[in-house]
Amino acid sequence: MQTLRFKTNIKCAGCIATVTPHLNNLNKLENWEVDIENPDKILKVDADDELKASEIIGTLEKAGYKAEQV
Repeated sequence: MQTLRFKTNIKCAGCIATVTPHLNNLNKLENWEVDIENPDKILKVDADDELKASEIIGTLEKAGYKAEQV
């Protein structure tokens, strides 16, 4: 199990609703949450060690959002 953190441009509940189906479809992802109160809008992901940060970044890009690993 690993925990990854990303700076994102997910800024509201509507954004979270948009990315939810995309992130939930990642098989190796156990849990995720976005701190929209944080100025960097941090996405925290708990996932299998096999999941790469690039997969999450690519998934968010497909949903129309940007992410940068921190």
